[in-house]
Amino acid sequence: MQASGEGKRNFRSRQFVYNRRMSSAAIIALVIATILAMEVVAWASHKYIMHGFGWAWHRDHHEPHSKRLEKNDLFGIFGAAMSISMFAIGSPMIRGAAAWEPGTWIGLGILFYGIIYTLVHDGLVHQRYFHWVPRRGYAKRLVQAHKLHHATIGKEGGVSFGFVFARDPAKLKSELKAQREAGIAVVREALVD
Repeated sequence: MQASGEGKRNFRSRQFVYNRRMSSAAIIALVIATILAMEVVAWASHKYIMHGFGWAWHRDHHEPHSKRLEKNDLFGIFGAAMSISMFAIGSPMIRGAAAWEPGTWIGLGILFYGIIYTLVHDGLVHQRYFHWVPRRGYAKRLVQAHKLHHATIGKEGGVSFGFVFARDPAKLKSELKAQREAGIAVVREALVD
């Protein structure tokens, strides 16, 4: 049994963590900053891991198939693990007084990015969940940019490795053409002009 002074001291130390809460503005800013940072992480992961040593998992995403799931879907486990880890780091229930509150909000930003990625990439671009082809605006630009990413055969070369921010499709086409002419990328016949 604990001495009454020791129990009060433990309660006070836990209470101290809750008394130093982040402001709502800081929380919102951190979640938004995390979402933006995750696009950079996703771009780098896509370019250097998925189109590098992780190609064995990513290849089926670039090849026609009728499967509901792809090996490529396994990459989502890493995003989920990052989010869960940050939630754990920020949780007083798990870490007690050692909890780091920004971890919770970073975990939430990673989770939100995962949802955005799933809706934009898997839903809108690859139409795995719903069928809507945008005719104009930024949604059309996203679809065009990612279709140009899939215009290469194999892991070499390519454009548009991000998922949420899309560059001008005309510029991406000219980059693909230059890569093809330089022998960096093999481009599908539909794009060979």
